[in-house]
Amino acid sequence: MTGERWPALLVRDPSGDVESTRAALEGLGARVLIAASVTEALQLQVDTPCEVAVVDLALARESGRAVLEALREDGGRTPVVLVASADGQQRAQLFDAGADEVLAPVTPPVELVARLRRLLDHARHRKFLEAEAQRLHELSVTDGLTQLANHRHFQERLREEFRRAQRYDDPLALILLDVDHFKQLNDAHGHQFGDAVLRAFADSLRRAVRETDFVARYGGEEFAVLLPKTHLAGALTVAERIAADLHGLRLGPEQRIAVTASFGLSSYPGRTVTAPDQLIRTADEALYRAKGEGRNKISLHQPTLAVVAAGATRV
Repeated sequence: MTGERWPALLVRDPSGDVESTRAALEGLGARVLIAASVTEALQLQVDTPCEVAVVDLALARESGRAVLEALREDGGRTPVVLVASADGQQRAQLFDAGADEVLAPVTPPVELVARLRRLLDHARHRKFLEAEAQRLHELSVTDGLTQLANHRHFQERLREEFRRAQRYDDPLALILLDVDHFKQLNDAHGHQFGDAVLRAFADSLRRAVRETDFVARYGGEEFAVLLPKTHLAGALTVAERIAADLHGLRLGPEQRIAVTASFGLSSYPGRTVTAPDQLIRTADEALYRAKGEGRNKISLHQPTLAVVAAGATRV
């Protein structure tokens, strides 16, 4: 093997055959970390998580099985080879405890190398598949242009947050915002400019929200901001912060083109908001009202009163 050496943990009694096992691991490209006790082994694993562990079951006055059990806590999947003089029943028990291999102390180095190579290949292939699955999942829930969550992901998150809000009696707010006159901007300056506007809006939203908030491209030129544990007044503060950030935004040739947005806000709990789709509908109604009032406004849904703010200033 070539390239940077990867860490391997070797837990052996000093009286055992440490050097031949070390040489086998180094031949596979490992940087070998040697421990002579359970405590030392666990500290090394904490400091430098290893790709594989070769553990002598019989250590001085203690059992290497404690290392195996520690590596298997919380779903740990580091490949573990136990070196043990064990009969069939004992081997079965060690496999049940999570060992990947159980080898006799007299196992020839060439066999040890072959078994370690197989374990490493399987572990690395599993990691590759898991990383690829994660990458594909991210692609499936991410908007390619803005790198925000897409509509599908927003709907899933909305259902989750709504259930959580109902269970714990927490508030939940939603902001829908729409780029003002987006079609005219596209027609006048081209689709590349329109894409730049959408990316700039996405960046502005990221700057304005907390880590616990959820931002998505709802569709076209419309965006959604989901605000857990936030009342309508708090959502208004966030919307005003976004509007203020957009107020200073200039795009296009010589950075001369100003872009604004219209906002619709709604929240749970509310007399007309008892389900996720009602939260969307009421925020959308408020957004429609803001656009009808001349755009570049923030409109709050309330059961008996619509409050409209021009730009970032309430009226």
